[in-house]
Amino acid sequence: MPVISIANQKGGVGKTTTAINLASALAEQDQKVLLVDLDPQGNATTSLGFNRREVFISIYEVLMEGMNAESAIFPTIQDNLFLLPANENLPGAEVQLTDRPDRAHLLKHALINIYSHYDYILIDCPPSLGILTINSLTASDGVLVPMQAEFLALEGLTQLLKTIAIVRESLNPSLEITGVLFTMYDGRTRLTREVENEVRSFFEGRTPVFQNVIPRTVRLAEAPSHGVPITLYASTSNGAEAFRNLALEVINVTEASIGEGAEGPDSSEHESIGTTGGTITDTEGAVGEVAEADPGIADQAESPPAPPFVS
Repeated sequence: MPVISIANQKGGVGKTTTAINLASALAEQDQKVLLVDLDPQGNATTSLGFNRREVFISIYEVLMEGMNAESAIFPTIQDNLFLLPANENLPGAEVQLTDRPDRAHLLKHALINIYSHYDYILIDCPPSLGILTINSLTASDGVLVPMQAEFLALEGLTQLLKTIAIVRESLNPSLEITGVLFTMYDGRTRLTREVENEVRSFFEGRTPVFQNVIPRTVRLAEAPSHGVPITLYASTSNGAEAFRNLALEVINVTEASIGEGAEGPDSSEHESIGTTGGTITDTEGAVGEVAEADPGIADQAESPPAPPFVS
């Protein structure tokens, strides 16, 4: 039973869209799926037709008040798809968790008794590398990283890889990268193709980069306003088919990694992603420079990596 964080601290990369629609597509494949909305914005909750103001038992009450996770899980309009929602209390959790000594493990402890109830648990993370994201990474087997095929997206990917390496070293040694996913993809532009080629080349043989990409479509943008995933809103659309193909690829990747462990970022190699003249290169010592930070608090992400640059 894989637990997968959908994470990228860069906003606007289609993270919540990926979490909702991948969960739906997996449910279509007769997989029992729980989607955990750990984003204080609560977009996954509202996109599945729930009103955050009317949710009184949520992931916040589970983490902060010790509520049983099962009592906060709701069925959705789709068979096999369940939601552990966010409500309006969640934005305060980052501040409230600052002084908790067990702050990095709260989500793992909350979910441990329900792991066996689902084939997949997907966690929609906040667009940050704060304590809620650290909780998600600590509780997960893998991380799925949505990214746009744009130059600035590489900087966010660099920082996320460093955080994953820190979490693996200090909190969750079994954490792996499930895969990197290109979202809002437009293969007609040269920049898109160049960034895609560079990312695939950099990760080749070490970390999966999904062959399936998610196109930029109006239907995907419309579906949340109707409170349903794309597979129900526009079942035959390009977006729906893209997520169905991604679901099959995720199943193949996770089944292949059980008992083996797909290769993730190796902190011993101290690698980071940078760009020189548009080409991704390794940056010596990047992970080691931040590895001494306290992994249990949000401050660990405050030291930014050396950003990509254009010569």
